[in-house]
Amino acid sequence: MNTAYWSVAGLLALFYLYAGGLKAVRSRERLRPMMAWVDTTPMAAVRAIGLTEVLGAAGLVLPPLTGVAPWLALVAAAGFAALQIGATGLHLRRGERDIALNLILLVAGAVTVWLAAATRL
Repeated sequence: MNTAYWSVAGLLALFYLYAGGLKAVRSRERLRPMMAWVDTTPMAAVRAIGLTEVLGAAGLVLPPLTGVAPWLALVAAAGFAALQIGATGLHLRRGERDIALNLILLVAGAVTVWLAAATRL
């Protein structure tokens, strides 16, 4: 169970570290080709989402590694699942039908919540 947690959580953390880092530092023009939704979202909100994703990625990995408040990993995973529920809704409201990545990330977040709870992090 522990190996499964680290496999799924590690991949999820890498994804959100990369995606969040881009949102936190890139300009709207450089984000637009990958994320069309940035045109209708204030850059302060895009930056906040990026920072939240980077902190969540750290929350999946650092607490279990250090043994300090390891339950935060479960909270971070639940936060990522909730984030993807909101992201899926946003894409659907914008008329975008390509939500496969959002659904994959939602499932990965939910599985990480389950694994964190099962391994009693």
